[in-house]
Amino acid sequence: MKFINIIGTTGSGKSTFARHLAQKQQLKYIELDNLLWLDDWQESTNEALFLKLKNAMENAATGWVIDGLYTRTIPMMMEKVDTVIWLDYSFHINLYRLTKRTFGRVISRKKLWEDSN
Repeated sequence: MKFINIIGTTGSGKSTFARHLAQKQQLKYIELDNLLWLDDWQESTNEALFLKLKNAMENAATGWVIDGLYTRTIPMMMEKVDTVIWLDYSFHINLYRLTKRTFGRVISRKKLWEDSN
């Protein structure tokens, strides 16, 4: 278990779980949303996303935990993934978590992603 992909619906806890797992396993944490999204909810081009993902994966040659899944990234990621963890919670749990997270971010004005794009 050195190349792990965490998947699940919005609000399922992918990011939280992936960060904790990466820390515990001493692996690099890679957040796909951080690689995809630019300022003002603009998406990176496919080429830019693929390059950022490739670089992130190569810079973590000893292992990584990738949070999320975009259909267009599947071929690139699945060449290396050895473990997929699917967080499959009920609608009510996901809705509660998503609502709590959204209101918390509105109040705190916390940035959603890093400025490394």
